[in-house]
Amino acid sequence: MSIAHSEREHALLSASASHRWLHCTPSSRLEETLPDTESQAAKEGTLAHEIAELKLRKQFIEPMGTRSFNSKLKKMQAKPLYDSEMLKHTDTYKDYLSELVHSYKCAPYIAVEKKIDYSSFAPEGFGTVDCLMIIGETMYISDFKYGKGVPVSAYDNPQLKLYALGAYVEYSFLYPIKNIQLAIVQPRLNNISEYTLSAEELLAWGESIKPIAQTAFAGKGEFIPGEHCRFCRAKALCRAQLEQYTALEDFKQMKPPLISNEEVGQILKTGKNLAAWVKALEEYALSESLKGTEILGWKAVEGRGSRQFIDQDVAFKALTEGGIEEVMLYERKPLTVPAVEKLLGKAKYKELLANHVIVNPGKPTLVEFSDSREAISRPSASDDFKTKEELSNE
Repeated sequence: MSIAHSEREHALLSASASHRWLHCTPSSRLEETLPDTESQAAKEGTLAHEIAELKLRKQFIEPMGTRSFNSKLKKMQAKPLYDSEMLKHTDTYKDYLSELVHSYKCAPYIAVEKKIDYSSFAPEGFGTVDCLMIIGETMYISDFKYGKGVPVSAYDNPQLKLYALGAYVEYSFLYPIKNIQLAIVQPRLNNISEYTLSAEELLAWGESIKPIAQTAFAGKGEFIPGEHCRFCRAKALCRAQLEQYTALEDFKQMKPPLISNEEVGQILKTGKNLAAWVKALEEYALSESLKGTEILGWKAVEGRGSRQFIDQDVAFKALTEGGIEEVMLYERKPLTVPAVEKLLGKAKYKELLANHVIVNPGKPTLVEFSDSREAISRPSASDDFKTKEELSNE
């Protein structure tokens, strides 16, 4: 089995980092000078992709008996990062693709963990698409995202469009591809996002990024900070980030005593990115301090520790023998609604509890205008943020 998604071989202009190098062209060469460390979440995602790949190969690609499938799955389940939820979430991904296949009368061409070469648009560019299907005149590029930190949209997604470009170059000689559908399946956030464009639109975009990709490959251009810096290896030490946030000093020059709503929006956006940058800077400084490197004015210390029983059963036995009633040592708490749903599964939960649960609206929260949720307007929304004392004085 190929575990291509872990992408041990990284293209300099990788598809997964395209949102960075398309906006900040020198970033890829700068990242190249820094160590590449894989986070715990990334390792979990790699394992989830291995399980998803196994399921898709059994479903669509290879004749695989139950014994062979279970044997391979068992090896993956033996890995330290395995979690039983991976089976549920990979089923969601598999079911999405199965539904797509069954919506057509003819059998599609399907490739799983397919290595794609898009070097005709970005120098030495290659990557791995999770699932590629061609049905009639439509090519489907589907990507499984196991992360739950940030919802990812398929809309105009450069990573998926680069995969689509490479796949189009490879398969358009064999299939009359006129339309491309991009899809992201992110089960842990209940997020399935789709975006369709024509082959002409895709190729036009590919031509438009060629000069940008050439600049990025050469490591030239200006460093431009923004939301695309989130996963950049250089985000903590990048000088462009520093210079962006010192620009907050410009607001001191404002003459009116009250800032405008336009200025509020600008400061909030800058401040949001500033908080993420400071967190990255703290992580870097802690890492360096633990290595013994001096960070002027800072040091690493032991945080607040925690206590735990060496053997809980032995400890509780000592307590009961010391006259403490066993009932005093345990709490009985009802499960929350999400916990009950997780226990029962969505179908059983809906069957048994549909008429016993109400959904309360969430507390109003501020997000950027690009967020897909519908805007709300409540003249009294400020009450949601008042303290009990303020409300009692009204």
